[in-house]
Amino acid sequence: MPPKANPKKLNPLQLRTLTLLQELARDPEVTATDAETGDRIIGVLPQPHGDHFHLGPYVVMRADATGLHNPAVMAALTRKGLARRDPLGATVLTPDGLGYDTGLREAILHGADH
Repeated sequence: MPPKANPKKLNPLQLRTLTLLQELARDPEVTATDAETGDRIIGVLPQPHGDHFHLGPYVVMRADATGLHNPAVMAALTRKGLARRDPLGATVLTPDGLGYDTGLREAILHGADH
């Protein structure tokens, strides 16, 4: 039987936010890895300019990133064991969060041409 799509029943905003956190976690310039737990610590969240922001080689529309600074989204991702804030305010993506298939990567990460 194929794996169930969205087994943690994330809503669309949570899925988009997790997709962006996963991409941020892949960037060694803004992340560190906890060797004991495998958690990825994201030190800096991107700041939009105009209607978009840059995430590595991608452009992301501001509308797809509204959950990055939303406490309710982070609370849901924390409750589901996918991400959390550390005591210093950094965003932490767990190994489960890093491996969760949101199915949205191609839909919200657009190739950059500038």
